[in-house]
Amino acid sequence: MLDYITGFGLTIFEMLSCKIFFEAFGKKRKEKDFLWESGIVFGLIVSMYFMTELFYNHFLAKQIVAIIIISEFMTLYLKIHLRKALILSLLFEGLLLSIDYFTLWLNVLLFHSITEISESHYVGGLLVAILAKIILFMAGLILFAVVLAVRKRIGTKSLPVMAEREWLRVVLFPVFSIFTVIALLITSGNIENQRQESVFLAIAFCLAGMNIVVFYMIEDILKRENKIHENEIFRIQVKNQTDMYRSISENFDKQRKKAHEFKNQIMCIESLISKKNYDELEEYVRKVSGRLRTEPDYIKTNNIIVNAILNSKYQEMLDKKILFIFKINDLSGLNISDEDIVIILSNLLNNAIEACERCTDRKYVKMKFMKEKDSTVISVRNPYEGELIITDGEIQTSKKQETAEHGVGIKNIIDVIERYQGSYVMRNDGSEFYFSVVIPCRESF
Repeated sequence: MLDYITGFGLTIFEMLSCKIFFEAFGKKRKEKDFLWESGIVFGLIVSMYFMTELFYNHFLAKQIVAIIIISEFMTLYLKIHLRKALILSLLFEGLLLSIDYFTLWLNVLLFHSITEISESHYVGGLLVAILAKIILFMAGLILFAVVLAVRKRIGTKSLPVMAEREWLRVVLFPVFSIFTVIALLITSGNIENQRQESVFLAIAFCLAGMNIVVFYMIEDILKRENKIHENEIFRIQVKNQTDMYRSISENFDKQRKKAHEFKNQIMCIESLISKKNYDELEEYVRKVSGRLRTEPDYIKTNNIIVNAILNSKYQEMLDKKILFIFKINDLSGLNISDEDIVIILSNLLNNAIEACERCTDRKYVKMKFMKEKDSTVISVRNPYEGELIITDGEIQTSKKQETAEHGVGIKNIIDVIERYQGSYVMRNDGSEFYFSVVIPCRESF
């Protein structure tokens, strides 16, 4: 009976490691269906356990059937083709066999004979098997981290990726478990009764199980943190869009008021002309012209959304005595969605205005927004005072409340750029911050 229990336990640990291995290469078919995921994993474990018992004395047949079973279940669990699943199954079985033979070699180093420990105590053989599964789990974790790091490096969207420190903490637990099991192996020769054997096995199995528990616990914590971060991003996006829509609404109201004023102005001009009061007419036209120069719709790009944002920010900079220098051209037919334009412009200009407000003397924002033949270029340059650190594409300021806001804003911009397969440059020279975006012109994304 103990053989069946331990065999089934080792199969569980082996297949959960297999699941982690495959998740690095594919996306779940049903992301939030716990029953579906549990059913697939349980079916895989049961199938592999009975297959192992059935082909116990047939090594080659056992490996072939194992590859087929794993491939079939993983194609049900993940969005991957059967051919890719077969290749990954072959790699996993190769990794499993390599670790098994490595563990046997380690056993030889420790006990000078492969059979010495199993002949003295049954628990020794199980400890060697458990050690192999923990090493397999650690190898799967390392491979999982490497694959996701490569995906992150090339900009591929994937599962939430842990930071380097988080991965280090996850991997440290299997390392601790490995050394603990090795210590149990070394002292297993001094076991005197069945109770001690049971204690040794319980410790080893609990350590193996805790590795799985710790991994999924940290993964759940990471998912919750990502959810909080997504909510923060959504909050800032809503804030930016609300500001933009408010600006458009205010512009419409001002346009209606200006239309009414324009009628009165025309009537006044006609009256002055009819009375031939040319001096008064000249003075009146000069006053009207002066007011028009400061109207918030001074910037016109042939793009309603860009006009609304730039005119709103231009008026804000006028009120805050910030010099706004810009270079723009005809932005009609822009291949960037309205929502993404809001994200890029609002975040860049908001950050620039906030930085200028903290400056004592130099207060200016230089912006370039040009639609060229092959690309759209957006760049913003502004001065700043104080310490500004750029780490992993995030702005770190001296004020905590601004650090989170700016960091999320920049991440929003970078997400948009990656979605359009564009590129960006962000740098500071000690007194001036610069951010440039280049998005290729394509008909659709």
